[in-house]
Amino acid sequence: MPAKKKTTASQALVPLEVIERRILLLRGHKVMLDSHLAELYQVETKVLNQAVRRNADRFPEDFMFRLSTQETDALRSQIVTSNEPSRRGGRRYLPYVFTEQGVAMLSTVLNSKRAIAVNIAIMRAFVRLRQILATHKDLAEKLQAMENKYDKQFKVVFEIIRRLMEPPPGPPRRPIGFLTGKGE
Repeated sequence: MPAKKKTTASQALVPLEVIERRILLLRGHKVMLDSHLAELYQVETKVLNQAVRRNADRFPEDFMFRLSTQETDALRSQIVTSNEPSRRGGRRYLPYVFTEQGVAMLSTVLNSKRAIAVNIAIMRAFVRLRQILATHKDLAEKLQAMENKYDKQFKVVFEIIRRLMEPPPGPPRRPIGFLTGKGE
């Protein structure tokens, strides 16, 4: 009988793919939103932020920072925020984001078995993301070396490979405004 593969508590709680989709690149840092972390820890966002405020000395700016209004607006499709703070529902404050070090520090502030297990899964996701980026960089360097080594007849092949390595373009944007129907 084949041996069963052991699954750790952190693997069973949250799949790495779910966590990886929640990691964003902002201000040159890989970060996670407070609301996404709260969801993973199964606590309310305000509870998470309150615990952070009570331990503010553990979260310097390279561990956690608040998004600007412009950054929040740019992320509006990914996070739910209220349009008018005076209305009920949605967010009334700009969200915090946590770097990898800030997420690690959260496990000392949120002292529960789930928080520890989720933090382990998040750390693994950050490491995996770093490995993927390093592999992509190594591949680009090898391609450049091969392109320099071989003559021009392979230039077209290298150009096609380089295009395949580029990230896909974002979805097309709808034009702003309205059409009058007069053949504009």
